Amino acid sequence: MQDQQARITWRDGEVPVSTRFDDPYFSLDDGLAETRHVFVAGNDLPARFRDGFHIAELGFGTGLNLLAALVAWRAARVPGRLKYTSFEAYPMAPQDMRRAQARFAELAGLAAELAPHWQGSAQEIALPDLHFTLVAGDARETLSHWPHKADAWFLDGFSPAKNPEMWQPALMAEVARHTATGGTAATYTAAGFVRRGLEAAGFSVSRVAGYGRKRHMTRAILDRR
Repeated sequence: MQDQQARITWRDGEVPVSTRFDDPYFSLDDGLAETRHVFVAGNDLPARFRDGFHIAELGFGTGLNLLAALVAWRAARVPGRLKYTSFEAYPMAPQDMRRAQARFAELAGLAAELAPHWQGSAQEIALPDLHFTLVAGDARETLSHWPHKADAWFLDGFSPAKNPEMWQPALMAEVARHTATGGTAATYTAAGFVRRGLEAAGFSVSRVAGYGRKRHMTRAILDRR
């Protein structure tokens, strides 16, 4: 449905900004560097990669995190396939995704490889080294029906101040319920209520150095069930 598609404007011609949440999709400084710091390194990747390793994500956005994760997977030369599932309430139109990804010249080859697959709605992509699933809809409704558990979570919804629904304790509890023992989660925000929600859900939570102008971010590990 049209009202379920992302509504965006462009800042400086190349940075997509959600008009619904009044928030940019990635760092205005260097979105790729932030993704690598927060989500890749924040989940101790690529050291933990193995065949079938499953990344799950709240907030697919431009697909930047997927590209960064797959680049890391291929660079690590891990045999087998990476699984990646993303939950997105407002999928971006394919032409907007391609435009946003074009900002990152380092990812151009991979972006071009995946570009024909984008549908702007729920979908799956199967490659020899990747099984990707985009679950469209409100994660507060869709995650509870997901039959899998992730080894690592990328918690990348819009700012808690702009999109508090994505960070509520009930959803963090669902994240924990869908995390493998020893699994991790990372997010750019260090908001107190987000950290408390993760702790209440059973994660051991730490506040660590953030990227760029963000002094802190959050890392979490699910030690036991």
